[in-house]
Amino acid sequence: MENLAVLSLLAFLPILVIGVLLVGLRWSARNAMAVGFVVVIAVAWGVWNVEPLAIAASVIQGLGISLDILYIVFGALLLLATMTASGAMASIRAAFTRISPDRRVQAIIIAWLFGSFIEGASGFGTPAAVAAPLLLALGFPAMAAVMCGLIIQSTPVTFGALGTPIIIGVNGGLAGTAAESSIEAGGSTLPAYLGDVAISAATVHGLVGVLIPLFMAALLTRFFGENKRFSDGLAIWPFAIFAALAMIVPYWLTARFLGPEFPSLFGGLIGLGIVITATRAGFLQPKEPWDFGDKSTWLDSWMGDLRPDDAAPRQVIGTAKAWSPYVLLAGILVITRIPELGIQSALQGVNPTWANIFGYDGVSAGFQFLYLPGAVFLVAVFASYGIHRMKVSEIKASWAVAGKQILKAAPAIVIAVPLVRIFINSGVEFSTGDLASMPLTLAEGAAAATGSAWPLMAPFVGGLGAFAAGSNTISNIMFSQFQFATAEGIGVATAPIVAAQAVGGAAGNMLTVHNVVAAAATVGMVGREGELMRKVAIPCLYYLFMAGIVSYLFVWGFGLNAGTIGFALALGVAVLVIVAAIRERRQHEPTLRRDV
Repeated sequence: MENLAVLSLLAFLPILVIGVLLVGLRWSARNAMAVGFVVVIAVAWGVWNVEPLAIAASVIQGLGISLDILYIVFGALLLLATMTASGAMASIRAAFTRISPDRRVQAIIIAWLFGSFIEGASGFGTPAAVAAPLLLALGFPAMAAVMCGLIIQSTPVTFGALGTPIIIGVNGGLAGTAAESSIEAGGSTLPAYLGDVAISAATVHGLVGVLIPLFMAALLTRFFGENKRFSDGLAIWPFAIFAALAMIVPYWLTARFLGPEFPSLFGGLIGLGIVITATRAGFLQPKEPWDFGDKSTWLDSWMGDLRPDDAAPRQVIGTAKAWSPYVLLAGILVITRIPELGIQSALQGVNPTWANIFGYDGVSAGFQFLYLPGAVFLVAVFASYGIHRMKVSEIKASWAVAGKQILKAAPAIVIAVPLVRIFINSGVEFSTGDLASMPLTLAEGAAAATGSAWPLMAPFVGGLGAFAAGSNTISNIMFSQFQFATAEGIGVATAPIVAAQAVGGAAGNMLTVHNVVAAAATVGMVGREGELMRKVAIPCLYYLFMAGIVSYLFVWGFGLNAGTIGFALALGVAVLVIVAAIRERRQHEPTLRRDV
């Protein structure tokens, strides 16, 4: 079969089936992934002629990656359960309430700023696994906590884990290919080119991501507020924009002058210091704090199985002592991710590996159990026992809670990741046919359909890759060479298009299935991933759409073209949203006056 359109549709079929079952029919991730797993095997074997032994090798590779993910999720679950049992979470709740009782402010500080810092240090979905349970412990509905944690899996992700999506992802996708030869023929080097990509990506992220905290606040009040109004969230726009810039400005400057390793880490850390200080001083704080309605009015669908104890703790724990496990967590993550210290290589060296499974080069399964963030979570947990002087009964109870939660999360993750590996490992080196892998075929079909308008689509390919592969890094490895070649083919600068790939891959992390499953598991919401994905799809589509417009304007400029039209449409939508919010607030004002 040589029809590109038909092949593209067949390559898209497993993703389409999963999306329909998850979002449309509201199936659980476990069941949707099981059906998708059967579909991807059928397409890989029946159309792409992938060898059965290669499919088996991909499944084993996926199971190895699943072990990594479950290790991280269990660590996050156990840390939350430990700090809840010790009473530390009660102290943290009180401390954040003292900073601001406004739930919108709390969400921005914890999810956007602290989450960006954690993303910069460790990546791989860790911010949602940290932010969601922390917000839950502060009194957020479980679904609201996960939604906030997933929304910020966007702007900081391209530079997550000390720049891994660029340094490993883009580099791995271009090194040793015709793209690297083209870069060198132009008088540059691949490391210098990666710096150009990093600056371009940071610029797009800065322009698009500046609205993410405001998006988060608006969705929080619309979906979980007592009055279900977007305007309640939009009312905090001065603080939301300020908090966004407090992270984005140092983030961009770091990318410009220091490269791709530290933008998210430094941006989150500096922004956190600026915003907490400003909030305590009352700067740009709302006159009336916003809170969720009474818990008796909360929908059952908002809640998970895991509910932090609201009772008074058995002892009074100071704020600094309560936060110390998270401080320790962040500190170890940073220290172990700086190559120059030598700790990173030592920890990564402990890696039991099954290399070249069944003879297929590059298909390997390893377990870096000392280097993965799961190990750091466990260190923080064990440190908490002494710092918070926990009783044996409390320790046992925390392990029991975390154990039950991980058992619920495991099935979906164990199915999802092998599915993705079969999807990726479908090229000529794994088959008896001559077709490019399913991801590359899908991307080639999209490029053929769009032509010079490709910059608009480039972020969507990155997002699709992240959704399918579960990682911005893997998406960049899969598609960077393709994006580079497509840019050359339409006659535009390649760095902005490759950067659009990296930005789209970051935005796609909001909807990456195993990220959603993992974050949902940390607050006991296994089985309701589809509902979460429908909510998070709104900011994800905004991010991909706006990143495409900005990338298009970077390469083609303003004029009578698709980018300018898209930009005008975006402005029109923004005006309509503002007008609707003003009307909504005015309709509410008479009610407020009567209440007074």
